[in-house]
Amino acid sequence: MIFVFQRVFDDYLQSIINFVGINIILAVSLNLTNGFTGLFSLGHPGFMAVGGYMAAILTFPASRKAALLPALPDWLAAQQWSLLPALLVGGACATLTALLIGFPVLRLRGHYLAVATLGFLIIVQVVITNLDRYTRGPLGLNGLPSLTNLEGVYLWMVVTLYVCWKVKHSSLGRTLLAIRENELAAECLGIPLTRTRVLALACGAFFAGVAGGLWAHLVTAITPTSFSVAMAFNLIVMVVIGGTGSITGACIAAVILTSITQMLRPLEEGLGAYGMSEMIMAIGLLGILIWRPQGILGSQEPAWLEGREVEG
Repeated sequence: MIFVFQRVFDDYLQSIINFVGINIILAVSLNLTNGFTGLFSLGHPGFMAVGGYMAAILTFPASRKAALLPALPDWLAAQQWSLLPALLVGGACATLTALLIGFPVLRLRGHYLAVATLGFLIIVQVVITNLDRYTRGPLGLNGLPSLTNLEGVYLWMVVTLYVCWKVKHSSLGRTLLAIRENELAAECLGIPLTRTRVLALACGAFFAGVAGGLWAHLVTAITPTSFSVAMAFNLIVMVVIGGTGSITGACIAAVILTSITQMLRPLEEGLGAYGMSEMIMAIGLLGILIWRPQGILGSQEPAWLEGREVEG
């Protein structure tokens, strides 16, 4: 299938297909926190930034690091890694970040949690901007090697789907769903609420960090504003429209919304009507909330997939 895409589609359509795969990774991994546990986190782009910058620094040409990133340690300045180990390190750094902020932040609920995770995203942007000798600050890192391809994106997408599916249909997944449905009852049964939530956040953060690295090496540039509040809103829309807790629904919503957004970009530029795609997404979100608040699939998966899981 990927071979056919590379043969049939031009570079522009292939880039859209790549963005679709990356957004599926992001939407499905965000579902671990927002869907399975019922929390409302806006910090996913922050984990993308951590993983993306780490992967970008590791793959950045060693010949340019001394001039552009003068504060890097000598051993790091001499390194130029391939994409796979850089993505793994970026994902690990995002996971560590999630563990550090998770215990204090995930004790909050509702809009307090949303504000706290939004604050985390802003802190990440500010830190990256001020560490200009390590990250080039607001200028960002340009001229990254173009290492992201269809095979890599969709291999990581399959890994993300497999892990999240296994989590949902495991004892951990049932624990997360129990917390979402009734916190008090779950706590009375002896479930450690904060520790379980942090575990879900850390798992989702790993894949967000990997997606950040894939994104950076697809557009070959990364700046502190690449992963913004607008991106957090778009990911939330994908989860809500697909159905909080539904892996299949998150995939469907990511495919539809990413395709619409990317295909409208040339039209926006031609007409000068910037923000058209965001308006369409907002209208779609309002429509879903009014007529089908549970999303496309709610918390369920298609019957034929659920049947296969039961048989296995």
